[in-house]
Amino acid sequence: MTGSARRRTGDSRYGERVPLVAAAVCPHPPLLVPEVAGSAAPELDDLRAACDTAVRRLLAAGPDSVVLLGTGPVTGPIRTPATGSLQPWGVDLDVPLAPGQPDRGAVLPLSLTIGAWLLTRHETPPPASTVPTSTPPVGTPSTSATSNSAPPVGAPPTSTPTVTAVQVAADAGPAELAVLADEVAATGERVALLVLGDGSACRGVTSPGYDDPRALPYDQGVAAALADADLDVLLDLDPVVSAELKAAGRAPWQVLAGAARAAGGGWRGELLHHAAPYGVAYFVASWERV
Repeated sequence: MTGSARRRTGDSRYGERVPLVAAAVCPHPPLLVPEVAGSAAPELDDLRAACDTAVRRLLAAGPDSVVLLGTGPVTGPIRTPATGSLQPWGVDLDVPLAPGQPDRGAVLPLSLTIGAWLLTRHETPPPASTVPTSTPPVGTPSTSATSNSAPPVGAPPTSTPTVTAVQVAADAGPAELAVLADEVAATGERVALLVLGDGSACRGVTSPGYDDPRALPYDQGVAAALADADLDVLLDLDPVVSAELKAAGRAPWQVLAGAARAAGGGWRGELLHHAAPYGVAYFVASWERV
């Protein structure tokens, strides 16, 4: 299902510069990794294929930087190098933020671990070769990745993007999310966002949050907003209701919407996947500029 292009929600402060060039939305269940799913891995083949499509489109936009964005214990950028682990889910598998990093470094939360795993399926190169002495702003480019001119939106990649990671607290409020969105939009380079987040976890009596009649309409609203790149609907998601429905994606989706609005211009969305196989809603979407 392909969403319609939305009208511009605000003028871009950057004129001809377009910091945010593309976005992909994917869920982050550990079972997305076949080694974790084991014999049940085929049950999520369609979901993996949709995620691969979304990530391929993200990289095809030719970004200078790919920012992984997902929930974590606090809000802010994660210093590189960083590594996630799937040991809590029974598999001795480490997932570096990008291949070739010098050591394990900081710990990635589950959402960003799955995001990093998705990128490794597309051989995304490592981030900056030197470790910064302080935490950089969201999406700060390495000296090897800066460019004097940007290719047209949608052009194939002409250089390898850096990879950075940003976590956002699940209970982050509007002001905190707005600041983070502005940081993403104001990096001054061509940024692509890989946004990790699940929908409600209350779709049926066997779901993690048991059955809640509000879950289905909530998820349908999110699916439609992702399909249409509807910034207003995403920004209006109720934090309290989202928490009650255990929707882990609420805060990351709102950062995405805020960053898209700050970047200005029109956006086209396409919903590539929407299902709730284990009582948890999984969405995959692709956004591009128009």
